[in-house]
Amino acid sequence: MNFNTELLHSRFDGDQATGATVMPIYQVSAFAHESPEKLEKVFDNKAPGFAYTRIGNPTVASFENRMSGLEKGIGAVACASGMAAVTMSLLNVLSSGDEIIAGSGLFGGTIDLFEDLSAFGIKTHFVDHISVDAIKPLINKNIKAVFAELIGNPALDIVDVDEVSAFLHSSGIPLFIDSTTATPYLIRPIEHGADVVIHSTSKYVNGGGNSISGVIIDSGNFNWDTERYPVLEKYKKYGKYAYLSRLRNGIWRNVGACLSPMNAFMNSVGLETLGLRMERLCDNALKLSKFFDSVAGIDVNYPALQKSPYYELSQRLLGGKGGAIVTIRAGSKEKAFQLMNNLKLPLIATNIGDVRTLVIHPASTIYLHSSPEQREKAGVFDDTIRISIGIEDIDDLIEDFAQAIEGLKEE
Repeated sequence: MNFNTELLHSRFDGDQATGATVMPIYQVSAFAHESPEKLEKVFDNKAPGFAYTRIGNPTVASFENRMSGLEKGIGAVACASGMAAVTMSLLNVLSSGDEIIAGSGLFGGTIDLFEDLSAFGIKTHFVDHISVDAIKPLINKNIKAVFAELIGNPALDIVDVDEVSAFLHSSGIPLFIDSTTATPYLIRPIEHGADVVIHSTSKYVNGGGNSISGVIIDSGNFNWDTERYPVLEKYKKYGKYAYLSRLRNGIWRNVGACLSPMNAFMNSVGLETLGLRMERLCDNALKLSKFFDSVAGIDVNYPALQKSPYYELSQRLLGGKGGAIVTIRAGSKEKAFQLMNNLKLPLIATNIGDVRTLVIHPASTIYLHSSPEQREKAGVFDDTIRISIGIEDIDDLIEDFAQAIEGLKEE
């Protein structure tokens, strides 16, 4: 099946219990069973069924199955937020004394999380960009994971997943990829060697800016050596499902980072138009970027522009597309603020992936707690504006940004 057909039909055929063509919202806390013997088997994973929504729910399970199928994984676990997904994906295999390598061009909240992990004895090495040359000198026996955003937010650097995963696997290290900004429409990282894929499904998967959520998808391909990853020792009997088994029956379950049935439903509805939306968003982003590139005094960053250092990777890995985020530099913080105030269509909001165009000044918001050095490495400067492109008619967007920039010149 092609992408949009697969969205509608892969690992989903409605609700078998009722014939509903959309999985209903099972908005309940607990599920009754005909006998204590049956409930015991459900709790012990020896019989199918649901017991308590923190552990599992039909609406959530349907969404997990669809995301797993879309990313070509063996299973998925949905979480209350994208940050919960990042946290649970790593803590599922890490212990005190372990180390991570991560790219510097990460979402500010992820950088803050890695700093929080240091209190638990987990150290993070940041590199300017995740590449073989950057991570090779840092490899040691304590490195247990490499984490990268496939398209950095807002740095917009692209990771060569094929090259990096091949090198890491030769060293027995898994690659964790946050593919939120790429989406399965542009690339399925597992097909390129990624071991665990994470999405903040609040963004493009949901598409309407109405639900906070995240998901972890396991490839099932990584060989988890239990001497290096002792927390997986009692789960190795599950073979390629060891990572997922520990995640669902261990830290995710115990922390309580579950996704609500309502938000799972909203994500499932939004998911079905992902391909249509991403095609329009990427097209708008490229056209708006080309407009910015023609304007004096505006410095634009977008991977699918030929001047971008990541242009070749956008062509090879992302089908010639660059995602739906564009960043520009206006010359000063004051000009950035004035430009944003001059806009009539985009909303000033801290989100990406909405159907509406959103703008934000990252340095004073999502990177407020980062150091100047961290901001610079993440591609965030005092005059940076991050634009999350929407599905508006591109002529209207260009006209609005043109008048906003013209307003700067008048002042």
